[in-house]
Amino acid sequence: MSLSAITSPKAVTPPSAATPATQSGASGTGSTGAGSAAFDSVLNQLRNSTGTGATEGSTGGAGTTGKASEDATEDRFLKLLVAQMKNQDPLNPLDNAQVTTQLAQINTVKGIDKLNTSLQTLVEGSKQGSTSEAASMVGRRVLVEGDALELPKDGVAKAGFELAAAATSVRVDVLDRSGAVVDNVELGPQPAGLQTFQWDGVSGTRTLDPGAYRMRVTAVDGGSKVEATALTAAPVQAVTIGASGATLQLGAFGSKTMDQVRGIL
Repeated sequence: MSLSAITSPKAVTPPSAATPATQSGASGTGSTGAGSAAFDSVLNQLRNSTGTGATEGSTGGAGTTGKASEDATEDRFLKLLVAQMKNQDPLNPLDNAQVTTQLAQINTVKGIDKLNTSLQTLVEGSKQGSTSEAASMVGRRVLVEGDALELPKDGVAKAGFELAAAATSVRVDVLDRSGAVVDNVELGPQPAGLQTFQWDGVSGTRTLDPGAYRMRVTAVDGGSKVEATALTAAPVQAVTIGASGATLQLGAFGSKTMDQVRGIL
């Protein structure tokens, strides 16, 4: 047999393994982008459901539905994450930093939701406590800013004042309806803060008629004047509950909120 008749077999090019890999890589990149978009969508839903709607979930039927929707959205997030990790391209795996960021985002959203719920619970508890405290004041007298001084038929007038700083001398002048000074009470040195006093209606050798008077508080420290705020003793007749909390009804002295009460007699 002639050597020239022997020829090398024609090389057959095997199917390229790179092509599927390239296609898979392209598909993986696309799925990664789509997955990120899906994650962003789910996170936005969680953010939108966090706050007022989530807080109402503990008290009403509509809120319960919102809570169930939030849980379903979180479940979708976790399913998306697992699916993305299962179908990732081995040659182009998910970035660890990206996965960590996504997990941190979902935890942050859930943490904010729990914090809002806890704060709302504290606020509601505080309101209930304030309401109970206000209700216990009915029938008692509270000190609020004002210069009215009521002398009862039997007993003594009670009032107070608040000093911005310590004073070496404090005097309370009692004025009648016309503004004339009918008596004064010398209280001597007093520390800074809230102080109370009583007036029996006796001025020198005469006893003044019961009724409405006014007071003027003067305080000095050496030769310097000290700021003094007169506080009237107002009777609490009723308590009303509103959106802003409890309000004390003080009859002729109007209505005051709890934060306007300086003291209780």
